[in-house]
Amino acid sequence: MDKFRAYRIFNENGKISARMDELSLDDLCPGEVVIRNAYSSVNYKDALAATGAGKILRKFPLVGGVDLAGEVVSSTHADFQPGDEVLVTGYGTGVEHDGGFAEYARIPADWVVALPSGMTSYEAMAIGTAGFTAALAVVRMEQNGLKPANGPVVVTGASGGVGSIAVSILAGLGYEVSAITGKDEEHEYLRHLGAAQVLSRHALEMGSKPLEKAIWAGAVDPVGGATLAWLTRTMQYHGSIASCGLTGGIELNTTVMPFILRGVNLLGIDSVLCPMALRREVWQRLAGDMRPRHLREITRTISFEQLPETFEALLRGVVKGRTVVKI
Repeated sequence: MDKFRAYRIFNENGKISARMDELSLDDLCPGEVVIRNAYSSVNYKDALAATGAGKILRKFPLVGGVDLAGEVVSSTHADFQPGDEVLVTGYGTGVEHDGGFAEYARIPADWVVALPSGMTSYEAMAIGTAGFTAALAVVRMEQNGLKPANGPVVVTGASGGVGSIAVSILAGLGYEVSAITGKDEEHEYLRHLGAAQVLSRHALEMGSKPLEKAIWAGAVDPVGGATLAWLTRTMQYHGSIASCGLTGGIELNTTVMPFILRGVNLLGIDSVLCPMALRREVWQRLAGDMRPRHLREITRTISFEQLPETFEALLRGVVKGRTVVKI
């Protein structure tokens, strides 16, 4: 196979940098399945990795991109044949194993998911790790008793990748969704996605008591920090919080009161090492009853050359929805 393009991240004398490079398959990390990538996507984790803003990568140099979708060109594993359409999110992709920001990827078969029937590669990457995380959060809350009849569900960081898709999924399933965002100009966007109520983060009265008024039956929280602490104080009896991000900080200052007096469930959502059986189930639902209804409105598409500016915008918190990379 001839050389192909890849966006590679380097550590040169302690300084993290990233640039386009030309590779061959022999340059890639080992794996049983070789994929011609059609699309990738940009997640907050990718921005941290490529800029050095976070210590994400475990080896250098490495092709970035924690997501990819495309067509199998060769495989030494019985589960995958040339021509199969597949997707990959999580595991070590783009962290310790060459990822999706390249024309080709070589991936361990145990990390590869067959593209669900009725879903395109583009749609898979419009969903990507962020959307998969949102869907996994909803599934985990359902497993802990959440139903539309229980009451309103709140989504924090609602205009971001996880938040936008969470709003769309929940509204499509019949939940009454309240969306919280710090971007006051995005209120109409969130209503269009299905939010029944949009709240400004800047106007929230969080209070300081161990227990505040019980409001939410469920919560999808990609923010963390003070926002997550507030959620613990405002959940209904037996309400569930799906904690799936840290854009607002890693600290959690709360008390045991919500958990022992209201039976609140704090659910940790890890999309990276999600077991394959559950991973396949969630992707099947994303092609079915949990299909986000507004993917085109949520998503913009960029080229390789636009990756650096997209990373910077993500880190500044000015990116709305999802970003797909056309390979």
